[in-house]
Amino acid sequence: MQWMYEQGDLSRDGWESVVDGATEGWQHTGLRVAELSGDDELGLPAGAVERIVIPLAGSFSVQWSDGEGNADTAVLDGRASVFDGPTDVLYLGVGAAGTLRGSGRVAVAEAPASTALPTRHVRADEVPVELRGAGRSSRQVHNFGTPDALDAAKLIVCEVVTPAENWSSYPAHKHDESVPGEESLLEEIYYFESAVSKGLTAPASADPFGMFATYSSPAGEIDITAIVRTGDIALVPFGYHGPAVAAPGYDLYYLNVMAGPDDERVWHISDDPAHAWIRQSWVGQEVDPRLPYTADAAPHHSNDSIDAEGRQ
Repeated sequence: MQWMYEQGDLSRDGWESVVDGATEGWQHTGLRVAELSGDDELGLPAGAVERIVIPLAGSFSVQWSDGEGNADTAVLDGRASVFDGPTDVLYLGVGAAGTLRGSGRVAVAEAPASTALPTRHVRADEVPVELRGAGRSSRQVHNFGTPDALDAAKLIVCEVVTPAENWSSYPAHKHDESVPGEESLLEEIYYFESAVSKGLTAPASADPFGMFATYSSPAGEIDITAIVRTGDIALVPFGYHGPAVAAPGYDLYYLNVMAGPDDERVWHISDDPAHAWIRQSWVGQEVDPRLPYTADAAPHHSNDSIDAEGRQ
């Protein structure tokens, strides 16, 4: 199975990238990424799938109907880039269809599901923003699609911003076994972007990048040691994953899309026992003063060692 894809490797039907059930070895999650301009539009057909529409850069509208007689157009106020704080997002439940229009880059997180839930427009000022870790493990998480923030059937989605020289998705962790109360069985997609770090001026030849790694667990063999750039996608069906590292001079972003077969929609992880102690080293350290990368949110700082996404 292939786990890493560069920008454009998964292009299909007008989308820059598509991950779905047709992707080798993939069952529970999906992702679509596109760049639109002018009069461009893309359809999101009705089916046994739930979705979250996420503007990456720019603003978009979604004309939607849910098969129950409800229909409307949601205007999603976006952002200049993924490094400019949260954005409006739109949740579309099972059976809903939509037409996407706008200018900029947009992602659509997906998961096959059978339970239909109402459409919900989550505005940027409603998105929970957290600062996690400390020191060089500081990162910013936008939890618009996590269980505490959004009712969904299967999807668990968030986005993470890591300033230059910092580490996230660390210590390495896994969620590839169903152990009630301890670990969830979740497929995961990482979609990456990178840019010159805020406050720096770089030449036109600059080539923003970060790095990402995975390795095997008892659930399966996997090995990624990759340089990642804007538009790249990593598939993590099992195994320990992390770190994701922002190179000096360049900030790193990733969108996480998770879902799985468990009855309970919950996000429990297991750290690699060799590195779990790292969390305790954060106690007493300050959060990176460059964060938050937003002027509007009032972030909550969490260092909890058992926090489901403290690893991000």
